[in-house]
Amino acid sequence: MKIAIVDYGAGNLPSVERALGKLGAQTERAVAAEKLHCAQAIVLPGVGHFGAFVHGLRKSNLALPLRAAFESGKPILGICLGLQAMFASSEEAPGEPGLAFFSEEVCALPTDVKSPHIGWNQVRRMHPSKLLHGIAEDAYFYFAHSYAAPASAPCTVAACDHGFPFAAVIERSNLAAVQFHPEKSGETGAQVLRNFLESVA
Repeated sequence: MKIAIVDYGAGNLPSVERALGKLGAQTERAVAAEKLHCAQAIVLPGVGHFGAFVHGLRKSNLALPLRAAFESGKPILGICLGLQAMFASSEEAPGEPGLAFFSEEVCALPTDVKSPHIGWNQVRRMHPSKLLHGIAEDAYFYFAHSYAAPASAPCTVAACDHGFPFAAVIERSNLAAVQFHPEKSGETGAQVLRNFLESVA
């Protein structure tokens, strides 16, 4: 199975590559559109600033091919900032458009809680989830973020609470994404990635 990992010039690609490789996936960094076209599925990892991330996608001419992959039905998995980039915009970078697969805006975590939200936390399932299949209801995942998509977004299948409920897992059609880092979440995170790969096979 060939998985394209979107490479926009920054991010946590090595750890994602290792995690997928341990599960038997063949990964290739996608720095050009043709790599996305040839892959069976796409992983969109991201860390850092929303504006720099989406600007990097556009500068690398990867934003429109990602839209084409989405519209063609190719499976896409977003991780952390990769989830946030699927939304229309973010308070972190006013005026900088996201990929707009979903219409909502990503918001800053409330000022009355510790930000960034770093460490282990649980998620609360709101709808059946393919990514969380076979994972215990009380499982913990590793988070590291200061912004989040609202849990009220229709694509949300699991939420997490840190100051306010935010989208921890989103799924719709061929799109899936997690706000936590599955590659840093031990065996539980590995099961999330395994579930994604099995949905592609």
